[in-house]
Amino acid sequence: MKDLFSEQAAHYAQYRPTYPTALVEELASLAPARHTAWDCGTGNGQLAVLLSENFDKVIATDISAQQLLEAPQKHNITYLVEPAERTSAPDSTFDLVTVAQAIHWFSFEKFYGEVNRVLRPGGLLAVIGYGLCRVAPDIDPIIDYFYTHTVGPYWDAERRYLDEEYVTIPFPYKEINLMGAYKIQYDWSLPTFTNYLRTWSAVRHFQRVKQYDPVAGLEEMLVPYWIEGVRSVEFPLLLRIGSREEV
Repeated sequence: MKDLFSEQAAHYAQYRPTYPTALVEELASLAPARHTAWDCGTGNGQLAVLLSENFDKVIATDISAQQLLEAPQKHNITYLVEPAERTSAPDSTFDLVTVAQAIHWFSFEKFYGEVNRVLRPGGLLAVIGYGLCRVAPDIDPIIDYFYTHTVGPYWDAERRYLDEEYVTIPFPYKEINLMGAYKIQYDWSLPTFTNYLRTWSAVRHFQRVKQYDPVAGLEEMLVPYWIEGVRSVEFPLLLRIGSREEV
C-alpha cells in the first residue's frame, strides 16, 4: 500500500468528503452482528467514526501515523498503524470490513486473503469510493481539463480503478445490492472546493516537479462561476459489497 497522504494529513481531514450516514446504517443492518468492524486504510477516520455509531467496537488501521493523528478519538475506536494486507486481528474477528477510497492502493490478492481470515462467517466486505466531482455544466469541463490534462500525467497508475468506478477491481465475493440510493453532496465555497483539490495526490506530485501550485490558476478561472458564494458539489458514490463466501 502506498502512503501518499501523510504530508497533507491535516488538509485531508478538513477538506475530504465523508460518507452518507444512511449507507453505514444499511451496511450495519446487513452484517451478521454489530459487534466489531474493521475500517482499513482509514486515513483520518471519517468512515470509522460513522461505524462507531453502529458497532460496539471499531478497529481502524492505516499505514500513515500522521493521518491517524488527525482522526477523532472515540471510546470504541482503536486506531492502529498497520497495512491493510496484514493486521494484528485474530481470525474470524469482524462482522464488517470496510475500505473507503483506498482499495486501489492495496495489493488485492494479499488484502482479500486477510479479509477472508478476519471476517466472521456471513460477514461483509464493503468497498466504497467516490469519483470525480460534478458541479454544473458550465464548470465541469474546466474541472475535467484540469483533472485530465493539467495534473493528468501526475496521477499514479492505480487511479484508473476510480476512473473505472471500481468495476474493474478483482472482487472474488458474492455481490450484494443495497436498497438505498446514496450520494455525497456539499454546498461549498470556492476556497473550500479548491482546498479539496489540493488534497489530490496528482496535485502534490505536480507541485514537487513544477514547484508551483496548479490550483491557484484554476481558482482564478473559477471565480466568475462562483459569484453566488457557494455551489453544490456532488461526488458519484462507488460501491462493491460482498459476503465472505467466495464465488
